[in-house]
This record gives sequence, structure tokens and C-alpha cells, in this order.
Amino acid sequence: MSEKTRNTPTFILFSAIGGFILAFILYYFLQNNTPQQISPTTVSVTDSNKHFNPFDSSAGQIISFAPAVNQAAPAVVNIFTRKRVRNFQQAYIKAPLGALMDKPLPPSQYREENNLGSGVIVSSQGHILTNNHVISDAQDIEVLLKDGRYMRAAIVGRDLETDLALLKVTAEHLPIIQFGDSSKVQVGDIVLAIGNPFGLGNTVTSGIISALNRSQFRANSFDNFIQTDAAINPGNSGGALVNTQGEMIGLNTINISNSGGSQGIGFAIPSSLVQDIMYQLITFGEVHRGWIGIEAREISPMLAQQLNSESTQGLLIIGVLQNGPSQKAGILAGDIITHINNIKITSAKNALKLITNLRPGDIAILRGMRRNQSLQFKVIAEERPQMSGS
Repeated sequence: MSEKTRNTPTFILFSAIGGFILAFILYYFLQNNTPQQISPTTVSVTDSNKHFNPFDSSAGQIISFAPAVNQAAPAVVNIFTRKRVRNFQQAYIKAPLGALMDKPLPPSQYREENNLGSGVIVSSQGHILTNNHVISDAQDIEVLLKDGRYMRAAIVGRDLETDLALLKVTAEHLPIIQFGDSSKVQVGDIVLAIGNPFGLGNTVTSGIISALNRSQFRANSFDNFIQTDAAINPGNSGGALVNTQGEMIGLNTINISNSGGSQGIGFAIPSSLVQDIMYQLITFGEVHRGWIGIEAREISPMLAQQLNSESTQGLLIIGVLQNGPSQKAGILAGDIITHINNIKITSAKNALKLITNLRPGDIAILRGMRRNQSLQFKVIAEERPQMSGS
């Protein structure tokens, strides 16, 4: 092999290395000195200090509840009441046993009892809605507005069956709550509870709607509560439950707790019911409800089978008040009522609402069955007897 042939691979190797180095130098030079045309859409600038916020308004979500609070909170007031309560225990402690046995009890001693709650301004004329249990038996009722104004309030009317009461103050430039449509709320909606817990003053708590149409926690036939886990503590009664637009969709009324504090189970009266009662109290000073004088039981499929009835929904009449509207119309115990004014009865609560929505003197057409024979009755509604109590 010649010397020239032996050196050929070495020459080729060095040539390749030199070419690679030259190409790298040219590429580097061109990249740093040639203007580049880059479309702005291909470049994204990231701020290392900015993190994604799931409540960012740019993503169409709520970044703060402050606007809702600013709209609703001025219309929520603190209510303070005073009443005199008989203190029988004090008389027994002071009187000797012999005196109690031989003589009448001495005059009862009294003590002053203070109570607190919340209310919501609902009209420019000074009407304030609250719970009846907040102002029950009160001799003095005073209201503190969020703007610091302090004034006395008078009772316009109350409704024991829904635990609602309407007060009135004399003042100008009052903030008014905006009502929302409680029929459109859904489980999972965000809500805010505004009130006066423990006398602390205007306070906001947040949560969601936990359930709808709750009625089994109190013996009141008209209960149709919105359940929420927004904290409702003593003093919140009568305050507003509002949506994220600051509209009142319920009036806070009770909570369920072993300790007396909030445990995430609170209840509000739906705004649709609140408004109906409010208008009646403003107009009449009381609530008028229809009544037809029956005692009834809701029909279930099992009960229908036991009765050998063709109807699986409606009311089984188990009692008719003597000389009451239903007896006068010819209704008997054992009859089944399936429709009221052509509206089908789907539950006892549904039937109660249909009846109580009648006004005294209204004529109601009841359709039903007696021993599987179709019947129709014309009932003239009367005034529903008032509940006893304060």
C-alpha cells in the first residue's frame, strides 16, 4: 500500500471535522445577526408571579361576593326587643314554706328579658320583615340600620303559621332589598346569609343551597324551607339569604343544632312565600287563607290498594267538620278528592296550598270518587281558623 493511500482516511476525517466546525460557526452567526419574522400569535409571555385562579373574572367566574353584599347588606337591620317576664321562681325562693301553704302567693316578680334578631327592609315606606319569634311578646322593638340610624319599630301584622312578622319604622332614604325568584334556585347554588348573629351586627356568611322543600323539622303545615350550610346562628333569624346577585331568595329562620350554634344545617323561608305573606300583611294587617273543614290523609299506592281504589293519588277524607263548608257541599268521610279547581292533587302539601290560596267566599270545585263512582262538589271556602298563640 502506498503512502498516499494510507493517508487518505486521515485526510477525509480531518476534512469532515473542519466542515462541521465551519457549518456550526456560520449557523451561529446567522441566528444572531439575521432578523427573524415571528408571528405574534406564536409567542406567549408568561408572568411567573401569576397563577391560575379558578375564581378569576376573566374565566367568567365570581372573583368576589363584595358586590352582592354591598347591594343587600344595607337593607338588613339588627332588631332588639325587650319584654317583661314573670319570675315565679323568685317568689317561691323568698316565701317561707308555711306562708306558701297557708296564704296565697305574693305578687309575681318580673324581670326584663332582652332578645335580638335580624330583619330586612322591604319597602321605602319603612316596612321590615322578620320572624314572629323574634318579636313575640315584645313591649319595645328597636331597629339598628347598617348606616348607624337607631329607631323604634311598630308591629304591622304577623302570621304564626309561617313565623313571619311585619314591622314599620318612620324614616327617609331607606335601602330596600331586591327579591329574587326562589322557584329558580337549585341545590348547589352559592348563597350568602346576612344578619346579626350573637348581637355582633351586620355579618355575612357563605355556603350553598343544601336541599329544597324541607318541611319535616317543625309542626308547621306551611313549611317549605330552603336548607343551607351557610352559618345561621342565634340572632340571624329574620335576616336575608341572598344569591350572588344580592337578591333575597329566602328569609333565615331556624337552624338545627345540639349546641345552639351553627352546624351547617340552617333553614330559610322561600322568597315566594315571604312576598305573599308580606303583601297580605301590608294590605290587611293579617293573612287570609281559605278553609273547607276537612281532615284528610294523603293516598299512597299501598293505601289505594287497601281501599280498592282506582285512584292512587289524592286525599282520603277521614273527617268532615259538622256544618263546615265541605259537609254543606255533601262531602262524606271515606270520599276521595283528586282535583281542586281542575288541578290534580299530587300530595297533601299540594292540596293544602290549593285550599289555603282560596279567599273566603271563593267557590272551589272538588272532583273525586265515592266507591269508585266519580263525583263533583261545589264548596264555598271560609276563613281558616287562626292558630292560637301570641
